[in-house]
Amino acid sequence: MTTATRRRAYTRGRRAERLAAWWLRLTGYRILAQDFRSPVGEIDLVARRGGILAIVEVKHRSRLDSAGEAVTPRQQRRIRRAAELYIQRHPELAGLQPRFDALLLVPRHLPHHLKDAWNADTVMP
Repeated sequence: MTTATRRRAYTRGRRAERLAAWWLRLTGYRILAQDFRSPVGEIDLVARRGGILAIVEVKHRSRLDSAGEAVTPRQQRRIRRAAELYIQRHPELAGLQPRFDALLLVPRHLPHHLKDAWNADTVMP
C-alpha cells in the first residue's frame, strides 16, 4: 500500500468517524471521546446514553456485510483492552454499563448501528 493510498484511507476513516459521531448525537448519545489511542489499542468513539457507556467501532465499506465482517476478533480484544484503560482513566464512568457497538457506514444508506455487537465474554481468543 502506497503512502498516498494509506493517507486517503485514513482521511475516509476519520470522515466516517465524524459522521458516526453526528449520527449518535442525533439518536441521543453524548460523545465523550473520539479517536482514543493507547498502547493497548484504540477506540473510534466513546459515547454515553443514560447508564450505557458505548464503545463504538466505526467501519465504512462499500457493502454492509463486508463492514460487519471487518471487526475481527483480534480487533475486538484490542478495543476491549483500550476500553478498560479508558474507564480506569475516567473513574467517574465506572458505574456505567459498558457496551461494545459497531456503527457500519455504507454509501447512500443510513448508518447501521449494531448495539452490543460483541461483549468481553464473546470475544474469540
